[in-house]
Amino acid sequence: MARAEEDHDLVGREREARELRELLAAHRMVSVTGRAGVGKSRLARAVTTATADGPWRRIVRVRGTDGGTCPPGALAASVVRTLTGPGAAPDAADPDVVGAVRALRDTRILLFLDDADPVRAECTGLAQRLLMAVPDLRILVTSHRPLGLGHEQVLRLRGLALEEPAGGDGAAPAVELFLARARTRAFAPRGAELRAVREVCRLLEGHPRAIERAAGQLADRPVAQVASLLARRQDRLARARYRLCAAELRTVWARASAFAGSFAESTAVFVCAGDTVAEHRVPGALARLAALGVLEPVGDRSGPRRPRYRMARAAREFGAEQLRESGEFPMAAERRVAHGRRVAAVAEHLWSAGGQRQAVHLVLDERDELTDTVRCALARPEHAQAALKMVVDLWFWWAVYDRAEEGLGYLLRLLPHCAPDGPSVVRAQWLAAWLAAHHDPRTARALLDRAWPAAVLAGDDAAIGRIAHVQGVLALAQGDAREAAEHFRFAADTVPDHAPAGPSPAVSRAVLALVQAGFDPDAARHSARRALTHPGIRDDAWAALLARCARAVVDHRCGHRGPALRRARRALEAVEGQLPAPYGRATLARLVADIESGAPAEPRRPAPPRPRTDVRLPDRAASTSRH
Repeated sequence: MARAEEDHDLVGREREARELRELLAAHRMVSVTGRAGVGKSRLARAVTTATADGPWRRIVRVRGTDGGTCPPGALAASVVRTLTGPGAAPDAADPDVVGAVRALRDTRILLFLDDADPVRAECTGLAQRLLMAVPDLRILVTSHRPLGLGHEQVLRLRGLALEEPAGGDGAAPAVELFLARARTRAFAPRGAELRAVREVCRLLEGHPRAIERAAGQLADRPVAQVASLLARRQDRLARARYRLCAAELRTVWARASAFAGSFAESTAVFVCAGDTVAEHRVPGALARLAALGVLEPVGDRSGPRRPRYRMARAAREFGAEQLRESGEFPMAAERRVAHGRRVAAVAEHLWSAGGQRQAVHLVLDERDELTDTVRCALARPEHAQAALKMVVDLWFWWAVYDRAEEGLGYLLRLLPHCAPDGPSVVRAQWLAAWLAAHHDPRTARALLDRAWPAAVLAGDDAAIGRIAHVQGVLALAQGDAREAAEHFRFAADTVPDHAPAGPSPAVSRAVLALVQAGFDPDAARHSARRALTHPGIRDDAWAALLARCARAVVDHRCGHRGPALRRARRALEAVEGQLPAPYGRATLARLVADIESGAPAEPRRPAPPRPRTDVRLPDRAASTSRH
């Protein structure tokens, strides 16, 4: 029965639940953050209930708002009472939490501090003190924003997704939750009713608590009426707030509606300033719009970073309507694309210059806005060239962090709208070929056939070498390891050192070593060493990961299990835990598991990032390749 209730609570949150379980298993301090009502406490309760047999013996849950008031020491006193029993009367001035934990026979405890916002400062100090004093203790916190501790792992919850899963298999998570909470048992929407359910979820931005309340109204009114009432209410609310604003505030509201996701204050200055709005006036206008409820501050506002905001959907739609009526929409769209290009260019520069962690954090911060900018550009051919440059600059996001399907889709849809001799076209073609090589070799070869002559005519050694790298991937997919090795060797020898906008020569050298491990271990060891000593390897964390992976695989292949295990573990420890897992980490994890289990050494073919569905060239592009 408890298991059924837990599954019911996790409707639409299966992916987040899986991620939280992994974080709790691997780290001592985990925080689940997000706006009010997004389901932080529910997710944390369900996951901890289901994983009671995790790396702890006891779960202690304490709510930050217990008792209704929050005097100093209230949280620590609640923890002591929970640990020692309801009859305990801890010293309110200085409750000994550390002593209470140590007094237990087994200190392997998961301390679940639920809804910590009212006692945020005390929670931060308490968590830090306990983690230092009790090595076996683990702490789980739910709050609007992270505590900011050094080893804190953060799972940020957003509204449930409104898009259906890839392949159309099943309903969108937000719709799934609505249907699960619908009180009318006979409610099985189709056609117009199902569209109304989707509209309700869209109007509520996937907010779980609001969706549940809307589903509860089905006992009194049809779903179409629920959607209509929500639309009218949100529109009236937006108009009422708009009338309260001065002219300058209305202008900033309208221009900021061009952002689909969260945006930084500096970005808003870039897009919203101009004409009657001075640059220095934009930050104040954003703060006033946040006070009116038009904008929602996001992120950790207590840190050194400048504020970020997100506009509520109803306010954004109303603002976009005003922006179109004022005739400023084209200008806002152009500025938005320019901003996306600037962000992508900065991210690519950071990656190439050794700031790979910062590059990924920048993309994560701007991900919603970058994605929506590209999607809007697909409908506006005049922005296709700029959007293509933006997608190409983000090559590492698609290739290294398992976003190949998304990146490939954008490239194949943008290329037909760009001039064949455009500056980014050759880079876009070999990048698309790389992303498609394993799953769709036919498309990859057609793209390389176009990219190769242009790269040779331009004398672009970086592009020529990277085309060879993709040819190596294609040869490997056909089972010809020796031919693949020749292509990877050519790529490693041809791509200039520190060449931006693509994988470094050390990456090709590391993959060469992985391929050679299957038929020439001595050559593989030599290639792995060269990869590890390549100029700039210290500033290229991803190339270093692949090179260490190659050396560990070669050691294992040669029967040196101890060194292989040590190298693999050290490489895994160097991976940034707060970022998505990079390509190569899974191979290392499998290698560690194989060595620990005593499995025989088998050569592993390095597979490139790959999309999950077959993607063909657009007709126009395909016809060009045939000629």
